[in-house]
Amino acid sequence: MGRFVARVQALALALGAPGLFLVALLDSSVLSLPEIADLLVIWMVVQHKERLILYALSATAGSIAGCLALYYLGIKGGDALVRKRFHSDTVDRALAAFQRFGLLAVLIPSILPPPAPFKIFVLLAGVARIGVVPFTVAIAIGRGARYFVEALLALWYGERAIAYMHDNAATVSLWLVGLLAVAVVGYILWGRVRAARRR
Repeated sequence: MGRFVARVQALALALGAPGLFLVALLDSSVLSLPEIADLLVIWMVVQHKERLILYALSATAGSIAGCLALYYLGIKGGDALVRKRFHSDTVDRALAAFQRFGLLAVLIPSILPPPAPFKIFVLLAGVARIGVVPFTVAIAIGRGARYFVEALLALWYGERAIAYMHDNAATVSLWLVGLLAVAVVGYILWGRVRAARRR
């Protein structure tokens, strides 16, 4: 597996943005390439700072594509497929999270770094028949926030961003989740205020 990962990484570096798209797609779907997409975003931005937006968007788009593949697998394979891959208790807890929190059950794990579980939530979004548009938006927001923050860290700190992310990935992710939670609460309150004004 290590040799395969090294080859995928080398291919991605040679291809640039399309390679980053491919790695993010593979990592978010059938394969597990923990932290490779994150490290590639940082490394590529360090090498070509002017392509920050391109690299972050490529990784985000690849992740969306990979997640959609798993999502549709969840719709077609259903509950039985998920329970073959994961412990029943984990599946039950994840389904309960969907019932309680809706799309936040996908959005928050999409920001968190490995080894936080993510794919089970994507599969269960399909099992739970979450709408494809809200699902795609949630993944775009979560993964987009993650990759853009990493790209900005690379812009500000250069190669030191890799060590920073390795040492502080959980802290950065928790800050992102906190900011996202504030944004969601603000959006909900704003919607209620607008609705109250219309009455």
